[in-house]
Amino acid sequence: MLLKTPLNDIHKNLGARMVDFGGWEMPVVYTNQIEEHHAVRKAAGIFDVSHMGEIMVTGAQAFDLVQKLVSKDIEPMQDGQVSLGVLCNERGGIIDDLTVYKFSPQQYMLVVNAGTAEKDYQWVQQHAQGLDVKTENISAEITKIDLQGPRSQEILQQLTPADLSEIKRYRFKEISVDGVSMTVSRSGYTGEDGFELYFENTSAEKIWNVLLEKGKPFGLVPCGLGSRDTLRTECGMMLYGHDIDEDHTPFEAVYGWAVSEKKDFIGKDALMRQRQEGLQRKLVGFEMLDRGIARQHYPVYFQNEEVGVVTSGTPSPTLNKNIGMAYIRPALNIPGTAIEIKIRDNLAKAKIVKLPFYTRPSRSEAF
Repeated sequence: MLLKTPLNDIHKNLGARMVDFGGWEMPVVYTNQIEEHHAVRKAAGIFDVSHMGEIMVTGAQAFDLVQKLVSKDIEPMQDGQVSLGVLCNERGGIIDDLTVYKFSPQQYMLVVNAGTAEKDYQWVQQHAQGLDVKTENISAEITKIDLQGPRSQEILQQLTPADLSEIKRYRFKEISVDGVSMTVSRSGYTGEDGFELYFENTSAEKIWNVLLEKGKPFGLVPCGLGSRDTLRTECGMMLYGHDIDEDHTPFEAVYGWAVSEKKDFIGKDALMRQRQEGLQRKLVGFEMLDRGIARQHYPVYFQNEEVGVVTSGTPSPTLNKNIGMAYIRPALNIPGTAIEIKIRDNLAKAKIVKLPFYTRPSRSEAF
């Protein structure tokens, strides 16, 4: 039996094609994946991502627990700030990548991936033992809607008295939207400006419908997981289970910036050893030169020698070329390096390019 979000019936009524995504019945496309992709880049798109997990950490030692769990130093975080982070195992492998919301030094929300939510919660509980802290998995109670695209603020501003311009990138506020109290942040897995809305399930259909109604004159369309995947790949953002997992470390992926040497955290010793000994593989971006789409698990060759494996690959609607990411030998991570991807029985030419493939104009940097 597939799990369903509170918006499941609405997706079906809108004619969405539903698929099994990590045990959840989710919309992959409503009308046309490329059109949905372009809508987010040019206007706005709305995504149901209620399958993702939310874990609350509260209490006198909430900071101590989160600081121990995540690889990034959260001490500089201010109340109302969001930070990307990584949960590592003792070997330095990535249990999950997540976002940390700081409400106060005694209250944090960890937003985790759907497929790892239960595993993540058990990990948090395990390391909370003996601390003055309370952990709660509130995932089943929360609807999460992402409103993404350059016209997102105009659309959402119609529904709230709060000044959305005060919510800067990687910040959040607790505000009212169409009379519903919610936590609203501003980050974006699509690489565009946009907002993440967290609120109780009882208001799910109301908020989805009013956003679509108010957003239609601005070009807002409902978007499925298909366009979400092409959007995130263009921006070099990783998908758990494809580009990152417990067998890969933050240094091997593109999360080296999220590893702090100033504090202790689970997996630090292993990561420091790896940094000292040197990497054997590195996640890189590539662009296809020959026809063909590189898919996950396809082998990568350099001068007729197998040197790596593809993790994600897709056509890029924005750039009008086929792109992908792969783990290869670090020495080959030089833009312009000629490689080949084995697609079925043929070797297709490609070249290494710098990540991300796409960056929106005037994009501000995250904390």
